[in-house]
Amino acid sequence: MKWNRRHVLDTDDWSRDEIETVLDQTRAMIEILQRPIRRAPPLRGRTVILFFAESSTRTRVSFELAAKALSADVTNITASGSSVDKGESLYDTVRTLQALGGDVVVMRHASSGAPYFVAERTDAAVINAGDGWHAHPTQGLLDAYTLRDALGDLEEKRIVIVGDVLHSRVARSDINTLVPLGARITLSGPPTLIPTAWRCGQLPHGVTYESDLDLALDGADAVIALRIQRERQASGLLPSLREYSRVWGLTAERVARMRSGAPVMHPGPMNEGIEIDAAVAHGTRSLIETQVTNGVAVRMALLYLLAGAGTATPVEERA
Repeated sequence: MKWNRRHVLDTDDWSRDEIETVLDQTRAMIEILQRPIRRAPPLRGRTVILFFAESSTRTRVSFELAAKALSADVTNITASGSSVDKGESLYDTVRTLQALGGDVVVMRHASSGAPYFVAERTDAAVINAGDGWHAHPTQGLLDAYTLRDALGDLEEKRIVIVGDVLHSRVARSDINTLVPLGARITLSGPPTLIPTAWRCGQLPHGVTYESDLDLALDGADAVIALRIQRERQASGLLPSLREYSRVWGLTAERVARMRSGAPVMHPGPMNEGIEIDAAVAHGTRSLIETQVTNGVAVRMALLYLLAGAGTATPVEERA
């Protein structure tokens, strides 16, 4: 299909066809990453600006590898030591980005909605690499690709998402991406870390809530554990990290309640021994490292669609 979106800010209004177009394009990018020389020329002469006003390692590096694999030039702007760190307003930063003349701006920002502000004021395509608690669309897409690759058709597959859903942009983006593909989502975690409306039954289409993780995992097709931020204990949202681990941590015994071979995922970084045991994180069911690899391919696919072909077509064979 022809790609008509100029930006990737969220997937909350994407059609199933649009999601599947990105996932299908990702498969072609996986082939590039499996070559002895992991590079193709579609974005040669294009510039990708990585504007990370919030600290990140894996997402920033993933985007940088994705852009370079498609032969784009990459410019990094990080918060530490930059004009952003010195108090420059987002508006002035946008003017700087516009002057730099990049073709794509990949941005992460602590303020929800910041990528929308930038997208309205620059000629470049904008990809949201995470904004506050709002959205992390590329994580949602890479999780969807990883699950579809592992399980096949996601129609009626039941996926458990456990942890701090309230503050998780990953949970929201996973829901927005997986439900249109036919998956059913079961949320689990402390009631204090679930949005109040959701906890009271006003849930999005295709989503249920089960506070008892053991019941949530019974017969599940996959589980995604979310990172628990230690400051949640200080704010009174958790009795203790030890108690969280006891009630909602992913252990081998709990994982055994799922379907045989059902995969375990985590967006990272992990707190081993809190939200997930080391034996589970590094066990045979774990797709956590696969998520990292697939993340590069998904971001290659999006860069290609936004700044390359504009349509889902095969990339050139060799750089």
